[in-house]
Amino acid sequence: MLDICLLGCGGMMPLPNRALTSLMVRYNGSTIMIDCGEATQLTIRRQGWSFKPIDVLLVTHFHADHISGLPGLLLTMGNAERTEPLTIVGPPGVEKVVNSLRVIAPELPFPIQFVELHEKEEIMNLVGLKITAFKVNHNIVCYGYSMELARSGKFDVEAAKGLGLPVQLWNPLQKGQTVTYEGKEYTSDMVMGADRKGLKVTYCTDTRPVPTIAEHAKDSDLFICEGMYGDAEDAKKAREKKHMTMYEAAELAREADVQELWLTHFSPSLIKPKMYLDKVQGIFPHTEMGKDRMTKVLNFEDEQDGSQ
Repeated sequence: MLDICLLGCGGMMPLPNRALTSLMVRYNGSTIMIDCGEATQLTIRRQGWSFKPIDVLLVTHFHADHISGLPGLLLTMGNAERTEPLTIVGPPGVEKVVNSLRVIAPELPFPIQFVELHEKEEIMNLVGLKITAFKVNHNIVCYGYSMELARSGKFDVEAAKGLGLPVQLWNPLQKGQTVTYEGKEYTSDMVMGADRKGLKVTYCTDTRPVPTIAEHAKDSDLFICEGMYGDAEDAKKAREKKHMTMYEAAELAREADVQELWLTHFSPSLIKPKMYLDKVQGIFPHTEMGKDRMTKVLNFEDEQDGSQ
């Protein structure tokens, strides 16, 4: 299960009723956060989620609306008596940028481990999830992220019985371990079915619509993408500022064959995003306009899911 909250859906500057774009994903007692703009802490408080279990922070890029809330967040995490390491992933220079921000948060009771991205695509395994960072096309170096939760196949009881394996060896085999019984080795593939469909969430903002986005969002259960502009006359502005229109995001979602699209990172001039929803759904029907603290629980396909 992945528990997802779009903390805010604003771009450039926070508004009274729209926080800056940030995302939290909870899994198995850990939290992954993407970006931390000004006043992100307020939204986390309103949602009622905790700061302490944030184990990974993924930074898309170093514009202030995506990272200026970090010093305060680090202080809050420290005041919660956290001692476990925090992993921060981001573009080249992430350690230098974060340490510069820490001039006003110099002493923390926990270490920070930095992962600096350099390639067009980099794959990491963090807190039990496969995380893929992929470079997009903004006016500074910027990355999108996909998070995947794999799901192994079903344990074949009859196959295990047919091999004569005692019950106490079944659990290690289910966990992918190799066991030895009566002088013979047994591997998990001998008693496990094919891998089943897992869960996938892709997050992408501050970019032009480039092919790599659809490639990495392919078959996502949830695709969260910027839709900064809704008016047709803003298409030129989107190109000049290296951003995306809602319609370009919807075309990416359609090409990637995702289950659902949430639009986010709205321009401050975009007062009522929902007025464009019908047009966007004409391109990709399973589109929702993001709103602060929008949540969704993703479960495996044979289980129920919920959103609000």
